[in-house]
Amino acid sequence: MSASPNISFEFFPPRTPEGVDKLRVVRRELSRFAPEFYSVTFGAGGSTREGTLAAVTEMHNEQVAAAPHLSCVGASHAEMRETLRHYRELGVRRMVALRGDLPSGTGALARGDFRYARELVEFVRAETGDWFTVEVAAYPEFHPQARSPAEDMANLVAKFRAGADSAITQYFYNADAYFRLVDEARAQGIDAPIVPGIMPITNYTQLARFSDGCGAEIPRWIRLKLAAYGDDVAAIRSFGLDVVSTLCERLIAGGAPGLHFYTLNQSGPAGAICDRIAAG
Repeated sequence: MSASPNISFEFFPPRTPEGVDKLRVVRRELSRFAPEFYSVTFGAGGSTREGTLAAVTEMHNEQVAAAPHLSCVGASHAEMRETLRHYRELGVRRMVALRGDLPSGTGALARGDFRYARELVEFVRAETGDWFTVEVAAYPEFHPQARSPAEDMANLVAKFRAGADSAITQYFYNADAYFRLVDEARAQGIDAPIVPGIMPITNYTQLARFSDGCGAEIPRWIRLKLAAYGDDVAAIRSFGLDVVSTLCERLIAGGAPGLHFYTLNQSGPAGAICDRIAAG
């Protein structure tokens, strides 16, 4: 695959020794696409803090560019300062700064020193200067808790003005939503990269559950097609490969600066899309 656009892959921290071994294999298999970096997620309220740290540390020790997610929900200034110190001493140069999800049934947001991702970005810059390349989240179909599209855009602009370098979007299947997001950000004076997040389609039930939870829309025609395939896994994956590869090709043709794949710790679906794009 050519060096442009840049490719990156997202993993979640494995919870078992078997999962750790599997992720090593997945990383090796995806390394053939020369990714710009791998990112590692952070569970609700810091529930995977140690797993994220362990995965990032292992990748960094293998001379692989790794970007930990940092969630400010429930975190104190002292805790975040220590986390930043650790990653800086390790030599990590990139991070993804998020508000993060609340653990169900808790008041973690009220207990922490941060309310919004913008405040986390400001804190990172105040503590570490320009040491880190800071990624933030963007929402082509709007954050599910935003009171209006205008508020959602204002939040994105605030994160950039606080010091973010670039954004990675929530996944989507409507390219026009992404292009409109970029146009509106440019109209607000934001010229930083906004990288589309890409979710391969391999399992309709799982995708519908994810999408209902995060506010990502599955267009009606895609939903109906996927539902019609029933339990035919091969047909779902073939259709998903066609749909998502076509989406990626349109995004690249329209000027997207990169593609960030949500892998769910699998190499096959994202790798097949990258191969399809490269064949082109």
